[in-house]
Amino acid sequence: MKKLPIGIQNFREIMKGGYVYADKTRYVYDLLNGVKCYFLSRPRRFGKSLLLDTIGEAFGGDKELFKGLWIYDSDYPFPKHPVVRLDMSNIANETPDILKKSLSGAIARRAKDEGLDVGVEIPSDQFKNLIEGLYKKYSQKVVVLIDEYDKPILDHILDVETAEANRMVVKGFYGILKSMDPFLRLTFITGVSKFTKTSIFSEMNNLLDISLMTEYANICGIPVDDLDMHFHEHIEQLAALEDFQQYDNICDEILAWYDGYSWDAKTRVLNPFGLLSFFAQKRFESFWYASGSPKFLVDLLKTKPASFLSLHNLVLRESALDSFDIRKIGAPSLLFQTGYLTIKEILPGMGSRPYRLVIPNLEVREAFNMNVITEFTESDGDATESAYWGLKEALRTGDLLRMRDILQSLFASIPYQLHVNAEAYYHSIFYAIMNLLGFSIETEVSVSGGRIDAVLDYADKVYIMEFKYAHCAPDAAPEEKRKLFDKVLEEGLQQITDKGYADRYIGGGKEIIKAAFAFLGRDDIEVRIIC
Repeated sequence: MKKLPIGIQNFREIMKGGYVYADKTRYVYDLLNGVKCYFLSRPRRFGKSLLLDTIGEAFGGDKELFKGLWIYDSDYPFPKHPVVRLDMSNIANETPDILKKSLSGAIARRAKDEGLDVGVEIPSDQFKNLIEGLYKKYSQKVVVLIDEYDKPILDHILDVETAEANRMVVKGFYGILKSMDPFLRLTFITGVSKFTKTSIFSEMNNLLDISLMTEYANICGIPVDDLDMHFHEHIEQLAALEDFQQYDNICDEILAWYDGYSWDAKTRVLNPFGLLSFFAQKRFESFWYASGSPKFLVDLLKTKPASFLSLHNLVLRESALDSFDIRKIGAPSLLFQTGYLTIKEILPGMGSRPYRLVIPNLEVREAFNMNVITEFTESDGDATESAYWGLKEALRTGDLLRMRDILQSLFASIPYQLHVNAEAYYHSIFYAIMNLLGFSIETEVSVSGGRIDAVLDYADKVYIMEFKYAHCAPDAAPEEKRKLFDKVLEEGLQQITDKGYADRYIGGGKEIIKAAFAFLGRDDIEVRIIC
């Protein structure tokens, strides 16, 4: 049984050490025989670094290292070229000056290894001198591989001044690659995000972005169709354990937790870090999410709370999805690029294509929503966990009054500056809470009479839910609030009845509960049901 390469990004170590490897060399072959300059955006811990190392080894001249892989039997001649590999995640970036010094040090160390003198301490000039020096030394064109190009910017995404200053540093540094074209065999740049080309790569008009190209949709990650081929023995081992079911059930559960990623709405890949960690620890957990805090994302969402309210069933055009500017950050596009949303469907349309985005799987949905609810409500993890079990029991028993009390407590702990007086606000926060619980909930469900706000299918019950918001003065008397509650709740239940929202669920063998939720403000929530 092959070993699991958790955290190993070195292609040679994987091949020599008998580790599982999903063969990506067909794509490497196409890249090496295509254009000269590529860009790829993928989420963290998705195999970008291993891909770059594989490309680097393909230019190392050691054909036998690739024995058993697709490229070994191809016509690729395995020529030897000097390679410059720069991992920006290892470059200090606290300030622009520190970033410059760290870049300068990295280039100087690489030059020293080659016995070259790159001279001055201006990073872009040193980079240029290194490339020219390697070309002259080996009489071969140079391969440049840059990993995590955007880290000096993402690390300061909410500190616009520092992010902008760092952007100018890396823009000048990467900018010399265009003038070095006669000395370069291949340039490959990877990162998490996709900043506008004019803001980072304005000089590199020959850069081919393969991030959303169907031909490279599974260049990173584990293809769903290859799950059994690579992990058959590991799955059989799990099937023998008391805590797991038979083989097919384990595979279904694996797909539910770690599958769901797509960059073309057709090809599906599993998150490699989450999948490998699952096999190693023999339990379903949010390993990928826990491996790196998304705090900068949650902080961004807290500054723009409306951005989180429309994350379900979200549609964005490719132009909005494809890139962003530091001063105009769209939360949905950043969530997509960082792996918290993925492409479910490409909709028909002229010009810039519309994409339907969804949360990819259980691993992301449970962990991210739990984190968001905790941050939005400024409650601690224990309070969120208590709410989890309380809501679960309330829905199991049909006790929506208990559910109301729990929701009221959660909503009341949302800071006033994050509060939005709109029906969509309550609707979306409710949706996020239900998602973190793992319930099967659908929103904006179309039926013949209209659209149901939410349908929650749980155990032996189906909940048909309508949400209503009515503005109420904070100092309103209890009698005034009661009258307004009665009016809004009656409107909600009447809408469910008049439009036949429950008709399609009749005869399904489950108890149908029609519920209207009324929100008058952050602390005022009421529910009324009919069965």
